[in-house]
Amino acid sequence: MTGERHTVISPYVPESAEIVDRKCVTDDETWYKLRFLSGRQLGQMPGQFVQVSIPGVGEAPISVTSPPSMSDGFELYIRHVGDVTRAIERLGVGDVLGIRGPFGTGFDLTAVRGRDLLFVAGGLGLVPLRPVIQTALEARDQYGRLIILYGTRSPDTILYREELDRWKADDSVECYITVDTADDTWQGHVGLVTELFRQVPLDGHNTGAFICGPDVMFHYVLAEARAAGIRDEMIFLSLERRMRCGVGKCGHCQEGPFFVCRDGPCFSYARLQSQMVRERSE
Repeated sequence: MTGERHTVISPYVPESAEIVDRKCVTDDETWYKLRFLSGRQLGQMPGQFVQVSIPGVGEAPISVTSPPSMSDGFELYIRHVGDVTRAIERLGVGDVLGIRGPFGTGFDLTAVRGRDLLFVAGGLGLVPLRPVIQTALEARDQYGRLIILYGTRSPDTILYREELDRWKADDSVECYITVDTADDTWQGHVGLVTELFRQVPLDGHNTGAFICGPDVMFHYVLAEARAAGIRDEMIFLSLERRMRCGVGKCGHCQEGPFFVCRDGPCFSYARLQSQMVRERSE
């Protein structure tokens, strides 16, 4: 025995993290940068999430929106719609939150190495896809085309506007944005995100697709991706809107045979299809 002591991170016990930066993006949404007081790294994969808590108020599952390569903390993008997230909104730089995680499965970019990459995001779906895009950009020579299709309700609800502008200006990225309803300032496309598929002819047999957005969006985007020839095993979905406790105990995130917070939130479409078919046949 050497006498060394090792810290064991329990998935059930929140760890203190300090807010080191924050920015109000819209009336309802705020970007945060946090850092563990212990100094450890979060160690997440792109697509994973954490549980954010305030003692006496509760906790909420939030997708991590920064890439694993960030070494000085991690980023969250929070829409303030419930008791916990509204309590978080009242906190400022220097305040401390509880963090459990990371939880769930992430997106595995090794499965699509050498292929074209298609990212389709609707609304807040850009939040969990952002670290996947950033990770792909950090290893840009390992992939073919990098295509981003992003749809949101209106120009004032566009997330990461400055970053989207950088991606649009990058010759190695094909970035297209659409809004459901335009205002006097909007000069871009108006319509559903599926309409953007018309602007980007795809080599489906050589493409991996990553999709996240409202439930109503999945059916139509999946239809477009499959019609373009993208194979089911190369289509990856994030069901991050269905996360709950993080450890598959409460049962509220169950989707067929899966607990989304434990078995997901990132799934290949082929995996979802095969498990659902097997469950119906049993």
